[in-house]
Amino acid sequence: MSETKPRDYTKEPEFVKKIVDSLHPERMYLKVKEIIKETPSTKTFRMVPTKGKLPPFRAGQYVNLFVTIDGVLTSRPYSISSIPTQTEYIDLTVRRKEGGFVSNYLLDKVKVGDEFETTGPAGTFYYEPLTDGKELVFLAGGSGITPFMSIIHEVVDKKLDLNIWLIYGSRIPEDIIFYKKLEEICNKNDNINFAVVISEPPEGYDGICGFLEKEIILSQIGTADGKTFYMCGPEAMYTFCDAELASLNLPRRRFKREAYGPPDDVTQEPGWPSGISADTEFTVEVIGKKTFKARAGEPLMNSLEREGIVIPAICRSGVCTTCRTKLVLGKVFMPESVTLLEADRKFGYIHPCMAYPIENIKIRI
Repeated sequence: MSETKPRDYTKEPEFVKKIVDSLHPERMYLKVKEIIKETPSTKTFRMVPTKGKLPPFRAGQYVNLFVTIDGVLTSRPYSISSIPTQTEYIDLTVRRKEGGFVSNYLLDKVKVGDEFETTGPAGTFYYEPLTDGKELVFLAGGSGITPFMSIIHEVVDKKLDLNIWLIYGSRIPEDIIFYKKLEEICNKNDNINFAVVISEPPEGYDGICGFLEKEIILSQIGTADGKTFYMCGPEAMYTFCDAELASLNLPRRRFKREAYGPPDDVTQEPGWPSGISADTEFTVEVIGKKTFKARAGEPLMNSLEREGIVIPAICRSGVCTTCRTKLVLGKVFMPESVTLLEADRKFGYIHPCMAYPIENIKIRI
């Protein structure tokens, strides 16, 4: 009886690289196949690959979308709202942000057939069966619903043994993304529970009103015992919900939050130095490249891109460390949500995507 020798992949580096690149590509090349209007302020861009096939991803992950607007190359991370088991396309759902540079461009200018480059799927905001249990509470705000939509679709499609409570905060009823789809899913699946909380209800509105307060959350889920909480929404929502849920005394591992980008007004963040307004300008020197002025209230990465200096980025939320840069001189402000390694803090490295100049600074890229 002949023996089959195991394949020695160490002698086939090109083959191995091809497999790895197909599963974990650094870049994806996509084309807009369809644009779906979700609400007056939100559209879903259905993307198909122009090169190769789409890689696998975990429900809840995101891609960083690269765009060039008025000669400025920049990028923004968007959660994938489609289901991982669907492999022909991915959906990126974009909500208009007041004064938004990229969101307004995507919603107003992009048409079917336009092509884009993105990173491969990234992020750790997904269900982990070994640690998260079977009772999940999803707290969503605004476009923070997008990763939850992907997770819920997967739970329903695979008939996973999970119970989900989705509590979705929205300013007005008209801005509830995926409302009809979620209602339909909830009506057909006893393990999916869906509640909307409106902060600025119109006259005569008879639904739940207010913010995602502890009392409202507990009225929907009964008890917090044994449940894992996921949060995705603007930074203000995190600050509010953290305070509301603190009295539950749950282990830290029972709380998961998605990175959500820079705050709308960094000057309102805890620790922002007094006497410096968002419009205060400081000098930024990029060693060996150029010197320019930058606003204190704008992420350093945005200012760099406007000057034609592009550094690698994925999350743009101060978490992934891809944009890690050496601060040689001066000071920057970084919100508490930024994940900075202690060694980086000691040796003067910053995350430009969430770093704001509060003095004249000098950096090395």
